[in-house]
Amino acid sequence: MKRIVLFLVTNLAVMLVLSVVTSLLGVNRFLTANGLNLGMLLVFAAVIGFGGSFISLLMSKSMAKWSTGARVIEQPASSTEVWLVDTVAKLAQRANLPMPEVAIYDGEPNAFATGASKNSSLVAVSTGLLQGMTREEAEAVLAHEVAHIANGDMVTMTLIQGVVNTFVVFISRVVGYLVDSFLRRNDEESSGPGIGYMVSSMICEVVFGILASIVVAWFSRQREFRADAGAAGLMGTAVPMQNALRRLGNLHTEPLPQNMAASGIAGGKGGIMALFSTHPPLEERIEALNRGR
Repeated sequence: MKRIVLFLVTNLAVMLVLSVVTSLLGVNRFLTANGLNLGMLLVFAAVIGFGGSFISLLMSKSMAKWSTGARVIEQPASSTEVWLVDTVAKLAQRANLPMPEVAIYDGEPNAFATGASKNSSLVAVSTGLLQGMTREEAEAVLAHEVAHIANGDMVTMTLIQGVVNTFVVFISRVVGYLVDSFLRRNDEESSGPGIGYMVSSMICEVVFGILASIVVAWFSRQREFRADAGAAGLMGTAVPMQNALRRLGNLHTEPLPQNMAASGIAGGKGGIMALFSTHPPLEERIEALNRGR
């Protein structure tokens, strides 16, 4: 319930901010008496597309802590926490990164990295993962998350999401306008867009949004392969990462909140749903490490 409330509140806040921004810029008035102002529409689409993505990126670390209940380790209170902080520090140093915040949370086996930049990042791991893996396997998972930070994956995925969102908003409204114009082609008395524009735009935004999610998911899967390879580089061998992935396949993992799904270590589906998965199947990741991908 807490996750649902946070998700709804966050999205409502983002929508409100973007509505105010587009109103202040005047780009929400792209429908004119002379037709569709494509230049203004493109600016509107970019503000909506990139604005939502970057606001989410800036809020990512706080949202991750709130939604998972992750506790940042300020002063290690156990030998496990000492090992966890020391291991992340060692891996960050190898990757030439500033020390990320290190957090732990109660939950099924999983881990994630997030943050708006390499200088403001967070690595979090669940108690279930620490209890279900050997130290070497857990270190490989931490190396995977550190590799995500080193690769700048959070910013990269934000940019990709922003681009596809912009195209979805832009094209859906263009198609909506064309459909509405076709439906009203013999109606000389009507002025401005009709119900056809609103309905067509909404339908197109849903359809194009689904297609766009396939594109974003593909990029996310490539990012996972790179992070696995990065973990192998930080560990000096691919074996611990392969063992960690095999272990994940034998553990009951719990998905992270929807807005963080791409950040976790666990995931991956087969069949048609693989198109929408942010993670490749574990077997493919292990095989990629075998090939030295």
